[in-house]
Amino acid sequence: MKETAKRPAATPTGKKQETTTRPLGKTNFILMAVCLLLIIVGFVMMSGSANVGDKFNYDIFESRRTVVGPFIAFMGFVLLAFAIIYKKKDKNEQ
Repeated sequence: MKETAKRPAATPTGKKQETTTRPLGKTNFILMAVCLLLIIVGFVMMSGSANVGDKFNYDIFESRRTVVGPFIAFMGFVLLAFAIIYKKKDKNEQ
């Protein structure tokens, strides 16, 4: 017996119906929005006043500005890569 390949279903006009899939789904966009929010929060935490004139500002060396803010922004960038790569598992593939 000869096997035949399945063809896409024809529409009433006779044209073949093509299905398109998008590379990123709704979950990816939600995760990317959360990561963008993390990056913004990290940069806001790093901001603050600078030295003004001859007066030295010791707030420059706060742990919030030198450790916590950059760490949160960095984690936002790392998780952004994960959010782009993430693919939801189909129930049928199990």
